[in-house]
Amino acid sequence: MLDLDAYFRRIAYHGERAPTLPTLRALQAQHLLAIAFENLDALAGRVVRLDAESLQRKLVGAGRGGYCFEHNLLFMHVLRELGFTVTALAARVVWERPADTLRARTHMLVLVDLGGERYLCDVGLGGLTPTGPLRLVPGAEQATPHETFRVLEEAREFVVQARVRGEWKPLYRFDLQAQQQVDIEVLNFYVAEHVDSPMRGRLIAARVAPDRRFALRNGTFTVYHLDGRQEQRELATADELRDVLGKTFGITVPVDAGLDAALRALLA
Repeated sequence: MLDLDAYFRRIAYHGERAPTLPTLRALQAQHLLAIAFENLDALAGRVVRLDAESLQRKLVGAGRGGYCFEHNLLFMHVLRELGFTVTALAARVVWERPADTLRARTHMLVLVDLGGERYLCDVGLGGLTPTGPLRLVPGAEQATPHETFRVLEEAREFVVQARVRGEWKPLYRFDLQAQQQVDIEVLNFYVAEHVDSPMRGRLIAARVAPDRRFALRNGTFTVYHLDGRQEQRELATADELRDVLGKTFGITVPVDAGLDAALRALLA
């Protein structure tokens, strides 16, 4: 059983628990402010477990973050406990890829049926995770606390786009086929274990603040301000990485020789 009180303390949520749109918006915003995207376990060669107990132990109790399956499954469990009607969906990430590139479904998002409308919730994309639910209404521009998004319908699929510096950029494409836990487990095994998975070979971390986004790619630390300004610096040691992961991303970085070795290898 999920400990909702512990989750709400973790994300500093003190609002209503009724399954309404204001509750959904507040939970998605608070989740992203509190829990970082990170792939430290996959990078260190650890098993990434997706059962509810493991998700709560890691993301809620241990002060860790996670990647899409961990974030969105945890969020889905929370929403279901509150009485929301939710469905897991799988997506193909197309960010910064040619439009005709066929990629595997390595991302997860949550479809919420609420008051006769359908909303997309995603708290685990990383760099451009929408900070508010998106109505599944093709073509409508939708503001969130950060960027503006839209959902397009193309060839029996949907595409989520973000407006970045005045241009619409595709993030991922998906259909409405419901994914069960066993389906997500198979996708997760590829993402966590396959030798070519980006989660195995590089450090990725992201977190949202009210007026900016933080991103870490190996040793490159970037701050993206909502007014378009960017700040970037290179981190040179594993200790610097640990310091930024802890202080800026709010991650309780595990003490682990394997992780330390992986961090040093990234900077070599």
